[in-house]
Amino acid sequence: MDPGFWLQAGAIAWPLTIALVLGLVVHRALLALSRRADAHVATRMRARVVQVIATPAAVALPLFFLSLAVRATPLPGPWLERAQHWLGIGVLLCLTWLAVRAVGAVERRILRQHPVEVADNLDARRIQTQTRVLSRIAQGAIILAGVSIALMTFPAIRQFGTTLLASAGIIGLVAGIAAKPVFGNLIAGLQIAMTQPIRLDDVVIVQGEWGRIEEIDSTYVVVRIWDERRLVVPLQWFIENPFENWTRTTSQLLGTAFLWLDYRTPMPEVRKALQRICETDERWDGRVCVAQVTDSDRSTLQVRLLVSARNSGDLFDLRCAVRERMIEFLNAEHPYALPRVRVARAIRAAGDSESRQFRPHEAAAATTSPGAEDVNAADVVRAATQPE
Repeated sequence: MDPGFWLQAGAIAWPLTIALVLGLVVHRALLALSRRADAHVATRMRARVVQVIATPAAVALPLFFLSLAVRATPLPGPWLERAQHWLGIGVLLCLTWLAVRAVGAVERRILRQHPVEVADNLDARRIQTQTRVLSRIAQGAIILAGVSIALMTFPAIRQFGTTLLASAGIIGLVAGIAAKPVFGNLIAGLQIAMTQPIRLDDVVIVQGEWGRIEEIDSTYVVVRIWDERRLVVPLQWFIENPFENWTRTTSQLLGTAFLWLDYRTPMPEVRKALQRICETDERWDGRVCVAQVTDSDRSTLQVRLLVSARNSGDLFDLRCAVRERMIEFLNAEHPYALPRVRVARAIRAAGDSESRQFRPHEAAAATTSPGAEDVNAADVVRAATQPE
């Protein structure tokens, strides 16, 4: 065999072998460094930085070494160009991956600095909502830009892009219509991040379901229903439809417990009992404790017990406790205050039959309307003389 062939093969193999060995060593060293940093990521800033950089670098640096090695080999021009092209795309995608991880690291740092596991977490929930939504949008934009740049390095795709730009009128209209849900949710995400009609951990009622905002993604919102179901709602829905937000400005809430009681109910005693119930329940926040008669019908009074609590969960439990303990109090102290059905029996006295006889003239006099409905004599004569 031609000795020149072996010389050329050696000139190609040696740089590639050195690059592969060096890349493998660097790859394993960076992965080991990343695993070591994981143990201290919760307490050390340096460990978090290493964790973000190490994994993408463990892939990008070997590709970079291979690119340098390929450039040093006597490969034919087309082969060399193609290898450099693919290795360059790999490095570009690794840089995109690194940028996405960096955005995620900044997001996690902000979330750690503003925990929601505190009593008054309104500001923390506002910041966390903005951070999560903007982070998802930024990561999506970075991925889109990185993939687009990588694709545009292919001549065929560049030509296709030029053709699209040349006929941007019709194709742009079609693409706009097709991408309307995507861009609609993107714009809705920006609106929610800026104006914040909802935040993480907000208590909302969506389509008749009571729940909490568990997750806000770039395209949808996950609402955790009280019975542990999950309601997935598009972001755009919260911009276009009305819904209830119980914790928009504060987590404090008012709640009611309604009772239907007898007319003989001693309301002063009910108010004193309600005050005692609230003062002995740690879920009451000390703001509102009121008992009022809000309605009545033929047999009962509607009594509203209005109380307040720090949050919706405490409020629901407090309302149940107030209702239960008030009923116990009335049963024990004022049982006559509970509603009952009364049946009245008419007993005719022996000497009262004559007074109860029907007298037509007295009935007519008692039901006659005064004034406007009277008929005068002229009207009577006119009615009698008109032909039938």
